[in-house]
Amino acid sequence: MKIALFTETFLPKVDGIVTRLTKTVQHLVAAGDEVMIFCPEGAPETYMGAQVVGVPAMPLPLYPELKLALPRPSVSDALEAFAPDLVHVVNPAVLGLGGIWLAKTKGYPLVASYHTHLPKYLEHYGLGMLEPVLWELLKMAHNQAQLNLCTSTAMVAELSEKGIQHTDLWQRGVDTDLFRPELRSRDMRERLLAGQSDTGKLLLYIGRLSAEKQIERIRPVLDAMPDARLALVGDGPYRQQLETLFAGSATNFVGYLAGEELASAYASADAFLFPSSTETLGLVLLEAMAAGCPVVGANRGGIPDIVSDGVNGCLYEPDGADGGAGSLTAATQRLLGDPGEREQLRRNAREEAERWGWAGATEQLRGFYRQVLQAPAPSLA
Repeated sequence: MKIALFTETFLPKVDGIVTRLTKTVQHLVAAGDEVMIFCPEGAPETYMGAQVVGVPAMPLPLYPELKLALPRPSVSDALEAFAPDLVHVVNPAVLGLGGIWLAKTKGYPLVASYHTHLPKYLEHYGLGMLEPVLWELLKMAHNQAQLNLCTSTAMVAELSEKGIQHTDLWQRGVDTDLFRPELRSRDMRERLLAGQSDTGKLLLYIGRLSAEKQIERIRPVLDAMPDARLALVGDGPYRQQLETLFAGSATNFVGYLAGEELASAYASADAFLFPSSTETLGLVLLEAMAAGCPVVGANRGGIPDIVSDGVNGCLYEPDGADGGAGSLTAATQRLLGDPGEREQLRRNAREEAERWGWAGATEQLRGFYRQVLQAPAPSLA
């Protein structure tokens, strides 16, 4: 198959969407497919055998890490020269809308996928009143596609309820060769602690430091557990506010880690806390589980697809007058309370992660592509 991917985010950016895309491209090419990626400029010209077309982009004012790439004639020319069998638009926003328009006007079969719960992000940037408008825009965009893929059962249900048609579940994946318990390291643990005493309660967050991740909910956990230590791995637009918020606590801002260093950070902590209640999947939770780090996540969105409370991790309730802080604290204390139970959670978490390889997720995607290609051609009207 010849597949054209339009994505609003790609390398050198690091996030769960980019991880899914890079692993997907790797396995598509390995299966013999030809892939062309249209993305904001800054990425390498090729990736794992796929052609990459960088499109000039400008930073989004509220979120400078996200770049908006405006479609231009060169995109249409490159797409036409590639002559794909199918177009797959990832998180259509600006460049993705161009991909949808090109697919419809040129008659290419169209698949779209939903990875970022943008309507729920708005309230964290003071724009909650725009949520109904954004849902209408998303509905108009996604309903151009013959198939809309979501990364969790909760998102399949929510998009269907909002009037988005032809939804299905694109299964999760994780690199269990990279993320593994054997990378637990005393040196990495000391790096995460940054000179603080090791009390056996090293908490870890990995991901973007942004408002919608609700990282501030961890501060009351530290206040309630004075012997706990926290390492925040990653960076983002909310870092300065978080540094102020966590001032005076046992918190270390580590910055970005990648590769085996990142995997070692997961494996070297005592608990992974992920307070976000806006996740369509929560890939970092699956990476933590693969590394054998017990996890606490919100009982919302795609996270309950991954975490079974008391079996392979703990869930907390994010709603309530205190913003879920009490529930998050209780879940963290429960996870850290019994070493025997924590060890069982660690083993169960690894077993769960081993069920979800990227090769299987990509083969499922190729099956979706084949279904769309075998369906009757859509009308151009």
